[in-house]
Amino acid sequence: MLPATLTAGPMTDEEFEEFCSEHEDLRIELSAEGELILMPAAFSMTAAPNSAITRQLANWAEGDSCGVVIDWSGGFVLPNTARRSPDAAWVAKSRIRQLESRRGFWRLAPDFVIELKSETDRLRVLRKKMDEWITNGVRLGWLIDPESRIVEIYRPRQEPEVCAGLESLEGEDPVEGFILDLRPVWDPLGQ
Repeated sequence: MLPATLTAGPMTDEEFEEFCSEHEDLRIELSAEGELILMPAAFSMTAAPNSAITRQLANWAEGDSCGVVIDWSGGFVLPNTARRSPDAAWVAKSRIRQLESRRGFWRLAPDFVIELKSETDRLRVLRKKMDEWITNGVRLGWLIDPESRIVEIYRPRQEPEVCAGLESLEGEDPVEGFILDLRPVWDPLGQ
């Protein structure tokens, strides 16, 4: 049953990349404690809203031209050594240019992340992941739960803000000006 967590111990970038390439049908993350987190491909009714989120963020970023959008298939090596993949992320180009290497997973925390709860996700696990993002340098994070139509907003040194009944969500530093239309997230079929 997936998602599953396996104890693997520390892995080099090369070992992790090799493991991921041997299991291309899975989404794989590695915790700072050396636990491999294996996740199945997203179900269609999660993939559709996730595509809408990524498309909206990418369209905004293209007009803004200050950052790069990464989707669920990309990952980051966080300062705590975890290798994590958000459902959507935005990173300032100025920070990317400062990287020693742009190959493999970038060794930085994105400026902004979005996590979308799927049918197989547990909120407790996602909240822990959001805390990890923020602790490792993410400046703004949104945890979106389509089933309950709730968004949790994460910021450094603050308790998460819980919002319900929204049709859109307005970005703030670092994605000031970005507005996420939540209607295709709440109802991907537009009924």
